[in-house]
Amino acid sequence: MRTLDFSPLYRSVVGFDRLADLLDAATSESSNGYPPYNIERTDENAYRIEIAVAGFKPEDLVIEVKENLLTVQGRKAANDGAKRYLHRGLAERNFERRFQLADYVVVADAHLADGLLSLSLKRELPEALKPRRIEISASEDAGLIEADKAA
Repeated sequence: MRTLDFSPLYRSVVGFDRLADLLDAATSESSNGYPPYNIERTDENAYRIEIAVAGFKPEDLVIEVKENLLTVQGRKAANDGAKRYLHRGLAERNFERRFQLADYVVVADAHLADGLLSLSLKRELPEALKPRRIEISASEDAGLIEADKAA
């Protein structure tokens, strides 16, 4: 895989250093692919992340959001002492999966069923950033004010 050098961006733009850092992190991230996951867009401002966590109980999983970084960790206690496996194909190893969230995206819900951990995410824009309609005042009022000033 090719590595990209973002250092020219730092010399020619101001204020986009976070974007360059995100691009750099995305291209350099090495992931082993475990556990597999899906990211689904369920609505214009809603998303769902599904992570295959077969064999993990809710108390084995930790979900944390800090500074727009969603981290899902699975920690499985080793209790193989009494079991003798002839074949072990189910991966129950510890993992940590990270997702970079956009601004104003929050985790609304987490649900574990049938070996899938489902995380519901919503984009919640503050009122100041939402589009709003500006009402236009009637021109009659403006005409009266102008007539009063002329008199």
